[in-house]
Amino acid sequence: MPEIAPVTLQTERLTLRFLHASDTQALYTIHSDPVVMRYFSGTAWTDPAQGDAVIARALDGYSSGSSMELALVLRETGKLIGTIKPHAFHAQNRRCEIGYALASAHWGQGYLSEAMRATLDYLFKEMNMNRIEADIDPRNLASAKLLERMGFQKEGYMPERWIVNGEICDTAFYGLLRRGWENS
Repeated sequence: MPEIAPVTLQTERLTLRFLHASDTQALYTIHSDPVVMRYFSGTAWTDPAQGDAVIARALDGYSSGSSMELALVLRETGKLIGTIKPHAFHAQNRRCEIGYALASAHWGQGYLSEAMRATLDYLFKEMNMNRIEADIDPRNLASAKLLERMGFQKEGYMPERWIVNGEICDTAFYGLLRRGWENS
């Protein structure tokens, strides 16, 4: 894919924008929380430099066209509360994957639904995606409900796909087709 041009999306309560070098501490605060990281494929961060590494990878992803990680920023306060990451773009197949993280203090308030709606709309309408995929830990019921609210269909299950912190974890696969999004 070609380089991804900087984009800013606005929702009622959020601004979604590219990551900046100044986001390191906010990312560390989110990803060092073991509650947030419970169902991730990695462990809670232990070093703020991990935020620098994520930002460096995001910048590389923008320029290579392989990913488009967006910061979720509260419009009212300017505080970064999470990220949403379309990635693994396949130009020929007009397909990508999506992942997300949200600070636990902001769970249950609809922020991820708001961010997901805006991001999916952008991916289908502006980037001409045909299919968007997500894989989650099936024990993460909140994530499954979010995907299903957005119109994703559960398409598969892989037992013992990940080993995180010594724990063997399964994966549930979800997919959303452009026609499903347009008809919702």
